[in-house]
Amino acid sequence: MKFLKLLWPLFFVALFAAQAVYAQDSSGAIAVEDIEFTDIENAGVAASDSLGNVDSIASGSASNGADIKDISTKQEHRSLWAIFIAGFLGGLAAFIMPCIFPMLPLTVSYFTKSTGTRRQAVGKALLYGASIIVIYVVIGLLVTLIFGASALNDFSTNGVFNMLFFILLVVFAASFLGAFELTLPSSWVNKMDEKSDSKGLTGIFFMAATLALVSFSCTGPIVGYLLVEAATMGALLGPAMGMFGFALALAIPFALFAMFPSMMKSLPKSGGWLNSVKVVLGFLELALALKFLSNVDLAYHWNWFDREVFLSLWIVIFAMMGFYILGKLKFPHDSELKFISIPRLFLSTIVFAFTVYMVPGLWGAPLKSISAFLPPQTTQDFDLYTPTLTRSVATGDQNGAIGPRKYSEIFHSPLGIDAFFDYEEGLAYAKKVNKPVLIDFTGHACVNCRQMENSVWTDRNVLDRLTNKYVLIQLYVDDKTSLPENEQTVSSAGKKLKTIGAKWSNLQAEKYNSNSQPFYVLLDTEGSLLTKPIGADYNPESYLSYLDRGLELFNRKQTN
Repeated sequence: MKFLKLLWPLFFVALFAAQAVYAQDSSGAIAVEDIEFTDIENAGVAASDSLGNVDSIASGSASNGADIKDISTKQEHRSLWAIFIAGFLGGLAAFIMPCIFPMLPLTVSYFTKSTGTRRQAVGKALLYGASIIVIYVVIGLLVTLIFGASALNDFSTNGVFNMLFFILLVVFAASFLGAFELTLPSSWVNKMDEKSDSKGLTGIFFMAATLALVSFSCTGPIVGYLLVEAATMGALLGPAMGMFGFALALAIPFALFAMFPSMMKSLPKSGGWLNSVKVVLGFLELALALKFLSNVDLAYHWNWFDREVFLSLWIVIFAMMGFYILGKLKFPHDSELKFISIPRLFLSTIVFAFTVYMVPGLWGAPLKSISAFLPPQTTQDFDLYTPTLTRSVATGDQNGAIGPRKYSEIFHSPLGIDAFFDYEEGLAYAKKVNKPVLIDFTGHACVNCRQMENSVWTDRNVLDRLTNKYVLIQLYVDDKTSLPENEQTVSSAGKKLKTIGAKWSNLQAEKYNSNSQPFYVLLDTEGSLLTKPIGADYNPESYLSYLDRGLELFNRKQTN
């Protein structure tokens, strides 16, 4: 275990990577509170008119809605796995924090000395680990029970909650950086400690509860961030799954070292490096908090937190992190750094390389590896990349020939594609020019959507299809712009649709039995499905095949 101290910097890189994995795999579900999902098989004329037959030209089989419903289910399962992995890596990071790591020898020593046999010590250690898992999973379940599934869904786009999340994560970051300590009331800790003296399972459980309370100043910000991310993913079991991953990673070392106490001798000694762990995590939390502020800015069209501002802040934050790792910045609880260790040198190299990687983004470079976090490319004021890309596929046969389009003053399609932002208007134009339709149910807060636009739509062949072969209709389901009074309608569930986002969210839910984004639907000029819809597909070749399949079916239908 001597290598543990050498590997601790990699935990933070892995934790940040896990957030990227989460961003790519999260369902991007948008709130459809009070919307009743209709069974497409029995939805009547409205559903049949909009859905038509899935692959009916190729196979003659009618859609019963099962494939469409399965898309959301698969995306939710992927989301749960992603938040579990993020929680597990967060637990590994928490283990080497100054509030937990020094407690490991004391806890393991208690189990080995207070029991008569090694078997009993191992049994108690396993119960201790299981108790840690139960405590944190219960916390995750309580979040769902207190707020409810519909409220958790709404968190992803609600401006007030996103702003509160931003402030909360900034507070957590400040705590990690040493501004103050987040502690729970000492009376809680004392009560748990008293009950931990009980014999049997009860005592072990309260020992685990004492660990959770005592270590709150270190684990609180990590747990808080995981709960926020899990809540905004919209999955009912998201918070519990995140806490399960976190607790599992936290419990494994205690059980493992109780089984093999001789391994304790090879652990690195506690020291100033533990506080460095907290500070590095503080920088990461501060950087990731900006995503929530960006969500609010986009949904309400404030237009002041654009891509350059976001990137500038990230460049400064990660540059400061690199200087801190090299010992050029010091915080209140840091010990003196007499020399730069090899792990610090390697980690600072990674951080500075990442910082330099982001710099071209100020001039419009797509930065595909982190594009899911960034505001859309359309918010970029100085963009040298997009014009070069669009010129390579433009043919002059653009939708812009029809003049201004509805909502074009508030929405801007990516990569210079002349998209429509109103369903009826886009479908009418498709009928006029006899082109198939691609509906892109998207959202301002949808990280998957940004990833698709920056990693898949930038493929020249894909962009050619979107620009020249399809009529693109982008429908933002989380936009907060109020509809004119004469356009406000009532959903089938009786909920009044007052905003643009509510209108398109209701359309997606009632016609396509889905509420996850991105959600891509290929239609003919009559509004009937050409092939079954898909969600995010990060393989450009696979996505291109999907688009070409739609073109093939559309052309075949035209000849019949």
